[in-house]
Amino acid sequence: MDYNGVEIERICHSAFKFKNKSFVVYIDPYEIKQGSEIADVIIITHDHFDHCSPNDVAKIKGTKTIIVTVKSAASKLSGTIRTVIPGDKINANGIDIEAVAAYNVGKKFHPHENKWIGVIIKIGDVRIYHAGDTDLIPEMDKINCDVALLPVSGTYVMNPDEAIKAASKIKANVFVPMHYGKIVGTKEDAKKFCNGIEKKCFIL
Repeated sequence: MDYNGVEIERICHSAFKFKNKSFVVYIDPYEIKQGSEIADVIIITHDHFDHCSPNDVAKIKGTKTIIVTVKSAASKLSGTIRTVIPGDKINANGIDIEAVAAYNVGKKFHPHENKWIGVIIKIGDVRIYHAGDTDLIPEMDKINCDVALLPVSGTYVMNPDEAIKAASKIKANVFVPMHYGKIVGTKEDAKKFCNGIEKKCFIL
């Protein structure tokens, strides 16, 4: 999918690649093919194996790559690493990154106190929100972006109905479902989400 000059590729699960003429950014790389393009920036939202995979990070890490992540994931990785918590804003290799809250409500998998993250990244003039592993949370009321990537599988994150409610709170032009097709969640969950919102929605 191309959005105003930024190529947005869902690799699988919650793994995405973003690319324009100047930058290559990955978020939560997982099941990366050998020989994939080297990253300027790699963002890891939390330390669960399907989001923080050192073997996959190694496939796309170059000498100039900056890894942006949380403290618990940083200990599993090597290279140039910058740690963040929700509320932090940094620039890494020319990419503006804002860390935002991501946590469960009434589930034990992603506790609020862990300070794990979603992110809003700015590539060129395009603002992309990757929600990380999260439920529907009050902080979503303040999210303002062009493209929003939301988990829809249920169990560990929002289910499609909860993601639909989240989409009604988030100011975005385009939505993309994620966190399905591996471990938990199906393409039917993605379709239910897209069919339930009034904004443009693309299944990648």
